[in-house]
Formats: sequence, structure tokens, C-alpha cells
Amino acid sequence: MGDRQRGTGDPIAARDGVHRLAPQSGTGFALPAGALLTVTDPMGGQVSDFYCLNAADHREALSSGRTIDYLGRLAITTGDILYSNRSRPMVTVVDDTCGRHDLLLTPCSQQTFDLLYPEFGGAAHPSCLDNLSRGLAGFGVTSDQIGSTFNIFMNVWTEPDGSLHIDPPISRPGDHVVLRAEMDLHVGLTACSAEKSNGGTLKPIDFQASVAPSAAPS
Repeated sequence: MGDRQRGTGDPIAARDGVHRLAPQSGTGFALPAGALLTVTDPMGGQVSDFYCLNAADHREALSSGRTIDYLGRLAITTGDILYSNRSRPMVTVVDDTCGRHDLLLTPCSQQTFDLLYPEFGGAAHPSCLDNLSRGLAGFGVTSDQIGSTFNIFMNVWTEPDGSLHIDPPISRPGDHVVLRAEMDLHVGLTACSAEKSNGGTLKPIDFQASVAPSAAPS
């Protein structure tokens, strides 16, 4: 990502090519086909929202519905493929030390906090949708083009009657997911902003690519 100046909330370069997302922040970058992206929870108990689009055609993007359909289950782990809306592989999970992630819920937005967090009284709140939108804006991606995310480390489960529950993530410090890009991608990544998804605490997320990711143009 070089020495390019970046806006508030963008990752801070760390040693050995690892970048850290501050709590309630996000970024966007290009990830070429074949590159490995490692997303790490450095402190434990923190969700990271991942979204990707075909770098050559943003009309093709991650589809949680098609991924769930083709896998035949909600659980995502090592060896699984995440598909696009055109039923093409976008990323493959090549390593997963946590084993609990979510593909059902959308990235939190201001409306999420207005509707589900009445205690905040409608006050402005950082959100994953805003952070993904800012991170991907340099590639010409708008918030309306961002669908349901792969919510890494998010602990969502269902009752027999279909009721959803969100419990604190079970990820421990150092747990990680490694994703291999199956096509050239534009990627958005966050350290989730929603208190209820993270057990009431908000922490950083680390990430590293085997090929240095190209930052979205300013």
C-alpha cells in the first residue's frame, strides 16, 4: 500500500506486511487472482466484514445466497468456495482456525443502529456499510452495489423456529481465515462497528496479502 496518504480509518502498516484496521474502520484494495488474503483477529472476539466484486465488471459480486445454495449449509470453513451472483467462484477458504462465520446478515448501516439500537437515540454511528463504501469508492463502487457480506468470525445461530441469535464471536487472539482470490477482485474489509456483534467491545482487525494489495485510488 506504499506511502500513499489514506483517509481516517484506513489501515496502519505494521511489520512484515501486516496491516491493521482500527476499531470501527475499513478499507478497500485490489486483490489479483491467485493472491492469498489472511484476515486475523489479533485480540479475539472481533468480527470483520468482507465483500468483493469482479475488478473487471462490478456487476458481478459476492452472493451469499448462491454460496449457501451451492454449499447446502450455512457454515463456512476450510475448502469452501464463495460464489458470485453469476455462480462463479470468487474466493476459496484455504485455511480457517475459528470455524464460526456468518453469511446471512448484511453489513451494519446507520439504519441498523436507528432500528436495532434505540439506546443510541438516532445519533450518528460508524457502520460497516459506510466503511466499505468509503474503502471501495476509489474503484467507483457505491453503497447500493454492496450486498450481504461474508462476516468473518461472526457468531450467528438459529433456533428450530428460525429465530436468529447473535452471540459474541468465539474467535481467540490470533485466529485467522485465509482466502484465495479466484479472479481479480476489488475487496472491501472492515473491523465491524456493531457492538452487539462483538460482545460489546470493539477491537482491531489485521490483514495481509501474499501479493501487496493495491489501494483504491484517492
